[in-house]
Amino acid sequence: MSVFGHRFILGLGWRLGLLVLAAFGFAAAMARPDLGAARIVAALLVAAAAALLWRHVQRTNVELSRFIDAVRFGDFSQGFAHRGQGSGFGELAGTLDEAIKRLRDERHKLIDANRFYEAVLDDAPTALLTVDADGRVELANKAARRLLVRHQGVRVEDFRDYGDAFANALQGGAVGRPRLVPLLSDGVPQTMLVSAAIVHRLGGLVRVVAVQPIQGELNAIEIAAQSDLIRVLTHEIMNSMTPVTSLAHSAVGLMRGIDQGANAEIADARIALETLARRADGVMHFVESYRQISRAPEIRARPIDVPAWGRELESLFRASDRAQGIGFTLEVDESLTLDADPDLMSQVLINLIRNAAQAARGHNEDPHVWLTMTRTRLGSTEIEVADNGPGVPESLRQDIFLPFFTTRAEGTGVGLSLARQVVLAHRGAISVGDRPGGGALFRIVI
Repeated sequence: MSVFGHRFILGLGWRLGLLVLAAFGFAAAMARPDLGAARIVAALLVAAAAALLWRHVQRTNVELSRFIDAVRFGDFSQGFAHRGQGSGFGELAGTLDEAIKRLRDERHKLIDANRFYEAVLDDAPTALLTVDADGRVELANKAARRLLVRHQGVRVEDFRDYGDAFANALQGGAVGRPRLVPLLSDGVPQTMLVSAAIVHRLGGLVRVVAVQPIQGELNAIEIAAQSDLIRVLTHEIMNSMTPVTSLAHSAVGLMRGIDQGANAEIADARIALETLARRADGVMHFVESYRQISRAPEIRARPIDVPAWGRELESLFRASDRAQGIGFTLEVDESLTLDADPDLMSQVLINLIRNAAQAARGHNEDPHVWLTMTRTRLGSTEIEVADNGPGVPESLRQDIFLPFFTTRAEGTGVGLSLARQVVLAHRGAISVGDRPGGGALFRIVI
């Protein structure tokens, strides 16, 4: 038994004994009719002894009740130290104070741990969302709040602004098996790796959805694969065509020395060899033009005054022969700046503007080209080149950026592929869609 237990029983014993003695005294006084004053004194002694006994027992209950209430309501600021009360209450107070202190220390540890995990969660590079049983979606960290800024509301349906596939993944897919899901970010489709897990929170089940952008990695892999393929093909073709070209030109020189105009068959042979030599030169030029695709562009970024840059591009276009009869509208945010390679990006935009002018000229009686430069809600720079031409069929919108792909007889399929490489080297994105009112709209986001 503890010290408090011994002292408590001792205090309880003498108070109980005092009460018993007072009770006997009161009974004795009641038996003597001539002791009226003694009865009153005895009754007071009984009341006092009972009060002492009640206070002794009740004091323990009060302290324990106060301790339990402090724990129940989480009030760990309570103190139980009492001096001069005797009967072991100092030991009880010390025990209760130690228990409160430990509970207080444990709470502080939990608060510190929660703050740490909340900081880790909030600063995690992967966007995290939670979906409860009622379909309420919450953006759980900074990455999610930076990525998903277009929608209004907290329902799954409100997230269809980013595409039906993404909303469906939030609704119930990707649990236990990550999925590649397209997500519209700044109007440009981006591939995301979406995974989900079920966790318990506050007695209910909550789905935690992780959204990880991997478009940059996919682009890098695709460009590297294309570059390797083109490098091998052009190397093998040029190795085979170099002797053919050399022999064709040598044969043309010999036939020109032999052909004196008297023999029609010799003249036909000379013409055939000249044609062969020209085609061999054409193939060599064609292959050489594709070798530049196999080399990743070297980016020399520096701050660009976007309004001045836009006016310079307009002047270059208006000074070209292709601008004759083509309307041109420049819309630019005067406060816009951009860190990029101005030479490479200028070449990209000049090619896009020329393509837009050519498409509009052959389709519309009033051909027009628009160049727009603005800032997106995410803080990126958005550049759009639009025309009122026939537009790009949806079935071709992914193919037009591939090497060797072209829809024009005189095209080489190099321009848009190089444009995509330059934009991706800037860690940006390029896409094509429909211009409101008809025509094509190329969008670059950097």
